[in-house]
Amino acid sequence: MAEVKDYIFDYSNTSGYLERSLKGIANLPPLIISVAITGSGHGKESNPNLPETPEEQAEQAYEAYKAGATSVHVHRRKGDNPAENSFATEDYIEVNALIREKCPDIIINNTSAGGRLRFGDNEKVGEQMLFSIYARPELASFDTSNYASRVARKARKPPLTGRPEDTTAEYSFSMTPTEAERVAKLMKEYDVKPEFEIFDTGDLHYVHNLIKQGLVEKPYWIQLVMSPRHTFPEPSYLLTMLQRTPPGSLVSVIGVGIPQLAMITMAMILGCHVRVGMEDNIYISKGKLAASNAEFVEKVVRLAKELGRDIATPQQARRMIGLSEKPRQYHR
Repeated sequence: MAEVKDYIFDYSNTSGYLERSLKGIANLPPLIISVAITGSGHGKESNPNLPETPEEQAEQAYEAYKAGATSVHVHRRKGDNPAENSFATEDYIEVNALIREKCPDIIINNTSAGGRLRFGDNEKVGEQMLFSIYARPELASFDTSNYASRVARKARKPPLTGRPEDTTAEYSFSMTPTEAERVAKLMKEYDVKPEFEIFDTGDLHYVHNLIKQGLVEKPYWIQLVMSPRHTFPEPSYLLTMLQRTPPGSLVSVIGVGIPQLAMITMAMILGCHVRVGMEDNIYISKGKLAASNAEFVEKVVRLAKELGRDIATPQQARRMIGLSEKPRQYHR
């Protein structure tokens, strides 16, 4: 049986990459496919097939799981207003339980943050941004970034609730070193492995500092976010970020919107892992709305097979990321 060290290599070591890849891409680690089923921004007003209720989220997680996804990233929406995100721990426990009932060994990954999110005049700080960690997902996103963006939000017409008019919203997120340390300690306390969301090379300084303090453990699960809103989604910048990841990391790549296919294909060739799903893109191809999250996973599986890259099973993915081989259980 392969050990964790067999799945990890120094992405800045071109000789090490050549040693593996020249024997064929099948010699690279099995591909971990994560699926982000919903997201925090757009909803059914942008794509009617996007899952908003916990039952829809569990069903689409199941379809993606059957297609080859080994990890599901969850943004739970409010029960009384699915246009907005829930900040209630019990809501995450509920959706985690529904997903676990359908997907016995998929890795459950909840959204999380620990800094300051300002959306217009509304600011969520500290405790409110840690809601999902208390639900004890196996993974949770950890945004070490400081960024700002402007987004267009479509109106939701009946029978959809919330947001009656088109709006343009601006938001910013920030995290201080003290806040980052607090989140890392809390994740350690609740046995939640951090998934570091890296939007820029400077974000990696936070990760290196947390490692120096012994607040995170190998293998480090790093996700490079190639988004037109926040960074430069092009090959040279992906390589720049990849070469600055800490030794002992497994790296996954997100391509947001139009650059998605190029970024995830490059990631597969480089030995990285990938994330797809309706959080990152509502179109499966130019001008065609995705019918489901599983459709994205199926596309990745086809591409990987053409390239010769094996797909990781949930058991392999757990071993690679450093999670328990016994899936965590949830009770509604």
